[in-house]
Amino acid sequence: MSTDVDTSSESPSDTTPPTLPPASVKALPWWTRGDTNAFFGLGFNILVNVLTLTVLMTGVVKLPGDDVFGTVLPALGIALILGNLYYTLLARRLAKRENRTDVTALPYGPSVPHMFIVVFVVMLPVYLATNDPTAAWQAGLAWAFMIGVIVMIGAFVGPYIRKLTPRAAMLGTLAGISITFISMRPAAQMWEVAWIGLPVLAIILIGFFTNVKLPGNIPVGLAALLIGTAIGWIGGYMSAPDVSAAVRDIAIGLPDLRLDMLFSGLGDLAPLLGTAIPLGIYNFTEAMSNVESAAAAGDDYNLRSVLLADGAGAVVGAAFGSPFPPAVYIGHPGWKDAGGRIGYSLASGSVIGLFCFLGLFGVLATILPIPAIVPILLYIGLLIGAQAFQAVPKLHAVAVVAALLPNLAQWASGLVDNALAAAGTTADKVGSEALGNAGVVYDGLKTLGEGAVLTGLVLGTIVTFILDKKLVYAAIAAAVGAVLSFIGLIHGESVAWAANPTVALGYVLFAIVCAAYALLPSAKTPPEVVQDEVA
Repeated sequence: MSTDVDTSSESPSDTTPPTLPPASVKALPWWTRGDTNAFFGLGFNILVNVLTLTVLMTGVVKLPGDDVFGTVLPALGIALILGNLYYTLLARRLAKRENRTDVTALPYGPSVPHMFIVVFVVMLPVYLATNDPTAAWQAGLAWAFMIGVIVMIGAFVGPYIRKLTPRAAMLGTLAGISITFISMRPAAQMWEVAWIGLPVLAIILIGFFTNVKLPGNIPVGLAALLIGTAIGWIGGYMSAPDVSAAVRDIAIGLPDLRLDMLFSGLGDLAPLLGTAIPLGIYNFTEAMSNVESAAAAGDDYNLRSVLLADGAGAVVGAAFGSPFPPAVYIGHPGWKDAGGRIGYSLASGSVIGLFCFLGLFGVLATILPIPAIVPILLYIGLLIGAQAFQAVPKLHAVAVVAALLPNLAQWASGLVDNALAAAGTTADKVGSEALGNAGVVYDGLKTLGEGAVLTGLVLGTIVTFILDKKLVYAAIAAAVGAVLSFIGLIHGESVAWAANPTVALGYVLFAIVCAAYALLPSAKTPPEVVQDEVA
């Protein structure tokens, strides 16, 4: 990790935190050489996500392009600019308070899981029932607004939950999200067009994980994009006529308040609460894990400040017409390791926001090959997955794996659902027995994966306490799991009374076993492994 303003000349393994002389604190730089690397990486990350949500709105919800490019994207753009500006100022405040030059701003952009959830779970059912994309859009705005409100409420309880939750549980849950939902799709997209994706991946892995520099200190992210794009065009993967057609469709859009649509959507809020409540909790628990990940990398941000900003971003975006809640991204350690400091996040958000206002996403989609962009996401997945094991005591590695499992289950059951939907059927129609005969334990995957973020925190916490021989605490954590299961926040399709009583009973019996073991004499001796020994 770089220890100087000029990150090009330092070894990635040097972790000595640099400090500024007291008289130089006011001269804290807004931009470093490493920010250029991180800017291209994060910028392309956000770019892929915005391209994806654009296709979802036009292709799934059938919202007219004028509304998408004229309202939805400008609304998202204003949220991105304001949010990244806030996190830049937050980073500068942390750097001045701790008198350091190596502080890295938190990355910020549209939440990837929520993009698919708001489209397929909230807006698509309304569209299919009414055949009215505007009504679906209004429902999405109301849902995003509620997500923001719940996250802001969570800002006042999140810091206490963070204090009680072991790091292994939080980082393990984050690694589960990163490996499945951040890494696997990009990996598949790369191997579909491996002759573009793999050379780009090689540039990124060597450039970010080693101290090998490109000639002239060319930024790794820029070099990867340029070479991947050149390979794509030379190899005939891209089409010049598509670019010409996209250029003709460019339209400038400026954000304007859509409170009438928001209030209209809020008028029928009850059906949305079943997903808004658990996903709002998901948002603040994921943000909590991201803040813990940043702390493990050396930058300890105030969780309440982060959650309030995330919630406000969703509310502001919904008021201007965007149903896509922005959030702190997974990946802070990756951008820090790439040399990113304070300026990269604001630059990424501002450029993408400008693209949103200018309606350039259609053009960019025809110029830049997706296989040349997505390897950066795989890099983030690798780094976050590794951090989960490197930043906890060796003893807790088992807890990290336990926290991974629910997100793996949610990802796998989602693939099954999508495959069956593509075939014109559902898991209910096929039947659990037929799926089981094919080797797919669908019901178990579905149950384990519901509320995956919270479930990962619960399982990781239970296993951590067991490993530390804190069996009474493990029993309490299992009891919490029983309550959450009973009301459907974990292991349930929706929030409801007695949502999954059999799983709740399982957690109760688990708690009883832990409490009984706590009474045994050998449970009083400390663990054999030194607790502060980190891999």
